[in-house]
Amino acid sequence: MSAFRQILPAFSGSGSGDVSTQGYGINAPALVIMLLLLAAAVLVAAYLPGPRAAVYGLAAVVALTGLLVPRSLLMARQWEKAVVLRFGRLHGIRGPGLFLILPFVDTVAQWVDQRIQTTEFNAEQALTRDTVPTNIDAILFWQVHDAERAALEIADYHQAILRVAQTSLREMIGSSPLSALLSERRAADAALKEEIGRKTAEWGVAAVSVEIRDVAIPAELQDAMSRQAQAEREKAARVILGSAEQEVAHKFLEAANVYASNPMALQLRAMNIIYETTKERGSTILIPSSMVDAMNVGGVLGLVAQKGAA
Repeated sequence: MSAFRQILPAFSGSGSGDVSTQGYGINAPALVIMLLLLAAAVLVAAYLPGPRAAVYGLAAVVALTGLLVPRSLLMARQWEKAVVLRFGRLHGIRGPGLFLILPFVDTVAQWVDQRIQTTEFNAEQALTRDTVPTNIDAILFWQVHDAERAALEIADYHQAILRVAQTSLREMIGSSPLSALLSERRAADAALKEEIGRKTAEWGVAAVSVEIRDVAIPAELQDAMSRQAQAEREKAARVILGSAEQEVAHKFLEAANVYASNPMALQLRAMNIIYETTKERGSTILIPSSMVDAMNVGGVLGLVAQKGAA
């Protein structure tokens, strides 16, 4: 099949000689019919009885018909549409599948691919609204939904889509602050998709989605933003630490009020602290005898036992 595409470019079904259409439309059924008719022409010329002039004329007609079959019987693949012109005017949109055209009268001006396609685009050293130079890379997913308009309304919709995408990206960068571009990627993607789709709709092209892949800023600005973020984190940590100390101070104040109103609670707390300290093995705690007398351990334990018995 590839050999036929190479040796029979003239039978592609495109009368314009456009490189973008050359080789499209050639299909196995048309080539098989052509070969059968050429073989039939040879057999007619060799074995058909009768006047030789008439026989050769019939063989020539059969052979010419066979040679014209690839120009008449074309095939568009499932995702393709063929824009057919008759004497330079739009005759119809054909495909997918097999279709017939009139040789030398009809021409396939363009084969339109209706699958989702991708276009990479970028903006270099574009200034944001807060005058920060940025380099942004993005990718556009788009699809032709109207083959007639894509072929007739614009000369090269591939290049036009690229130019529109780049222009729309620069417009969005100029109207957005850097912080929005860095933190609101989804909103920027949606805004770009809507703007590009609005501009390409009249060409029969729909923007399926836009994805911003990278936002690059100068290294000096990156360092400054890093220091700013670190300072903000330290500030937040100090605020949290101050709030915690304030809460602890309130709790200490409440505990002091309780101990002031009930000295026995203070003595029990002191004894508990001593107990918690002596739980570790191998540790020795030296307590002045005056401190032990001040705790009045015996009196406290007796009072606690008396209350428990009551």
